[in-house]
Amino acid sequence: MNRIKKDINEYLKPSEVIDFENEAIIQCAKSLVKEIDSEELKIKTIYEFVRDKICHTFDIKGNIITCKASDVLKYGQGICYAKAHLLAALLRSLGIPTGFCYQKLIFSEEIPKLVLHGLNSVYIKSLDQWIRLDARGNKEGVNAQFSLEKEMLAFPVRTELGEVDGEEVYAEPSVNVIITLEKSSTVEELERDLPTEV
Repeated sequence: MNRIKKDINEYLKPSEVIDFENEAIIQCAKSLVKEIDSEELKIKTIYEFVRDKICHTFDIKGNIITCKASDVLKYGQGICYAKAHLLAALLRSLGIPTGFCYQKLIFSEEIPKLVLHGLNSVYIKSLDQWIRLDARGNKEGVNAQFSLEKEMLAFPVRTELGEVDGEEVYAEPSVNVIITLEKSSTVEELERDLPTEV
């Protein structure tokens, strides 16, 4: 079981980055779940919106770097961390506790260094259960899904290669992640300087 703060309200707070008091965030969340009563289905619907409708900047060779949840929604793109910020903001706006998890994964065969990969952990009240969701965005070789039975994340953690599956569920995004996103002036610079530590 991942390590979680005792006070669940820590996973419901707004911040400068998780700015779910923004009107666009509020309206987006409400419109996505307006016909849905089930908590699980609300979470699944919002997760699939962020996974499928918000592009991964690297996948589309985008040139906009987003960090703040409202900017991710506005520009319709972000890398894994930014998409996790948006997913948290949308769910928190509905009163659903959502945290942040990080894995250390090898970035690519061309760039074989360990970098952080960001995803979320979401609390389902009806089940008294936290589940991890990876809104990175699916593509060939990546098939992350909403699942209560078996965790289906974007990437396997290959411990034999030194990759690490983080156990902490953070109430706020990594400061190193935020600094990296905010200081990078180009996508190429961001790709080169991806954080390696939470």
